[in-house]
Amino acid sequence: MEEELLAGVPCSSRAVESVIRVSTAGGLYGFCAGPHNARKLVGGVAPGLTGVSQASYVAKSIGRIGFQCGIVSGIFTVTNCGLQRYRGKSDWVNALVGGAVAGAAVAIRTRNWSHVVTTAGLVSIFSVLANSTRTDHLKQQPQQQH
Repeated sequence: MEEELLAGVPCSSRAVESVIRVSTAGGLYGFCAGPHNARKLVGGVAPGLTGVSQASYVAKSIGRIGFQCGIVSGIFTVTNCGLQRYRGKSDWVNALVGGAVAGAAVAIRTRNWSHVVTTAGLVSIFSVLANSTRTDHLKQQPQQQH
């Protein structure tokens, strides 16, 4: 049923929606984790950041984490949707490839190929598991006739 609803939606619209949602979630995570991480940093004489420097660190955490989460989400969504349109199927292969591409995009900054391959593999596995869980849930719902 969800695939019927999304059939006419362009991949770019799906990607924008995904980026907005996941960037917001990443920003909220940065808002929660930022103060904790700022207190653990050693700055000057006293351990941790306080005052304006802590607020600046938290603001940067919100932006950085939100941006990173949004980029990963956008890459996954565009790859998954593009494969779905190209192959004409909505199955686990799309999620596997989309997860691998998104994972590799995250890890490419390390320039360590074993890290890139490991991250791509883990993200693709989690993407397939999330996709199969969502699909199984949709299949279990009884079809309503109009």
